[in-house]
Amino acid sequence: MIRSKTVFSVVLGLGLAASMTALPTAASAADHSTQQYTTSSYAGSAADQANSKAFFDAVMKVARAKKAANPNLAVVTVTYDASRAPSFASQIASSTQIWNSAVRNVQLRAGSGRGDFSYREGNDPRGSYASTDGHGRGYIFLDYRQNQQYNSVRVVAHETGHVLGLPDHYSGPCSELMSGGGPGPSCQNTQPNAQERARVNQLWANGISPFDKDAFRKVR
Repeated sequence: MIRSKTVFSVVLGLGLAASMTALPTAASAADHSTQQYTTSSYAGSAADQANSKAFFDAVMKVARAKKAANPNLAVVTVTYDASRAPSFASQIASSTQIWNSAVRNVQLRAGSGRGDFSYREGNDPRGSYASTDGHGRGYIFLDYRQNQQYNSVRVVAHETGHVLGLPDHYSGPCSELMSGGGPGPSCQNTQPNAQERARVNQLWANGISPFDKDAFRKVR
């Protein structure tokens, strides 16, 4: 999640690079006219890591059901519902293409109905984040103002990285997608690096590898 200095605590998230590639609707942006945000790096917290794990766990629960129904499944398809984030349709499509080109053992697809997880949009002083809805369903929330401050495709691709099992690593360089906003708002990288791609392929090997209880350990 991208964070601001005025925000108290956050769910899970991303800190990202400069101005977004496509602004939300004028009405959406106007909702933020009275809010002042300043960007800052974020070190993460135990609560963030717990929420990240809960999100990944919810997605993996659905994926395991697919594997059980088809034991020979080599590649898992994870579907998403983007109907509640129409302002970010382009960024979500770009994020999907980025990840589908980067990894081979899991693929993302836009689905009809609920999907395995969903995207949502709106105003939240916590910024953008991935979490669960309390009923075992994962969702990614995309904050309007945050996506104006940072590269919006990077924001979405970063948060989608949590779907695939990657924790935040805010102290990483711009070349690391999961470093989020740590490198500062000038960072424009939207691609996972070699280590991030390898980690996702490892987690989803052979249709789904055994769940890694340390998948969301705090990275230092």
